[in-house]
Amino acid sequence: MAFRPAESVHTAPIVVTGLIGGYLAARETGIRPLGGVLLGLAGVFAGRSWLAKKGPATTAALSAIYVGGFGLSHPLAKRIGAWPAVLSVTALSAGASWALVDRDS
Repeated sequence: MAFRPAESVHTAPIVVTGLIGGYLAARETGIRPLGGVLLGLAGVFAGRSWLAKKGPATTAALSAIYVGGFGLSHPLAKRIGAWPAVLSVTALSAGASWALVDRDS
């Protein structure tokens, strides 16, 4: 299986897939590690493009936002609910990905 060149991939939709898809996979199957696998695969795939397009500093920052958003969604869900928390961190992470990487392509 061949992947598209890293430079031609828009990463914000991949971030959305990883965070929302990972949440849905874990919630609907009851298998939390399955959600983590989807989250991780999407993160690696997005990271490949971040690195190719903008280098290691931007990749590190966006990776921290992505993983940090996942971590933040858990305590945030206790305050505002699961869906609002997931959607909030997804919007932040995808927005950062678009602003720092995708907007220029």
